[in-house]
Amino acid sequence: MNRFLAAVLALFPVCAPALAQAQAPKTVLHIVNVKWKEDATPEQIKAAIDAVHQLPAKYPGIKRVWTKNLKYQGQEGFQQAIVMEFESEEALKKYAGSAAQQWWYKIYLPVREDSRTDDITN
Repeated sequence: MNRFLAAVLALFPVCAPALAQAQAPKTVLHIVNVKWKEDATPEQIKAAIDAVHQLPAKYPGIKRVWTKNLKYQGQEGFQQAIVMEFESEEALKKYAGSAAQQWWYKIYLPVREDSRTDDITN
């Protein structure tokens, strides 16, 4: 029994990383860093933020949205991070140009001066 346990423990450093990777989510985090226009009103910004929270209902490929910045260290002039979790890379690709994206852009783009995006997955 001790040899068996020793053999199992010897394999742990080899198998553990592969097991962790296999269990890692395959969702995609779409991170948008936003610089709002100087003349954007707080009401317009709130409308854009409220609208992005409606996207999961309008586009099933979006699982979750985060907009509450606890700490933000973006580039100079960028005040907001928006994170959308897509169920897959394919869902993110299909979102581009979708009716849901176009709907949100009608609210978001008039108040956005600039943005930077990152897409991250396992």
